[in-house]
Amino acid sequence: MNAMGMLTKLLTAPLLPMRLVTWAAQRALDQANEEYYDPAPVYAALAELERSLMDGEIDQATFDSREDELLDRLDEIARFRQNPQ
Repeated sequence: MNAMGMLTKLLTAPLLPMRLVTWAAQRALDQANEEYYDPAPVYAALAELERSLMDGEIDQATFDSREDELLDRLDEIARFRQNPQ
């Protein structure tokens, strides 16, 4: 390693803890986004909702209302996946 490389490492060494914290925070944010924008739980909720309707546990109005919420959530997920921030 040349002298300039050593000097750069020495001067930036105090910033390493901050870089590690930033890296860890970014990984946590990435994981949270991945879980929040995962459509699988929404599809599972839609299937469960339909089962509840078929079994007579909920009425059609409740089904329609909850289905609209879940479909809106799927739209939100699709928009995010098309244009992640």
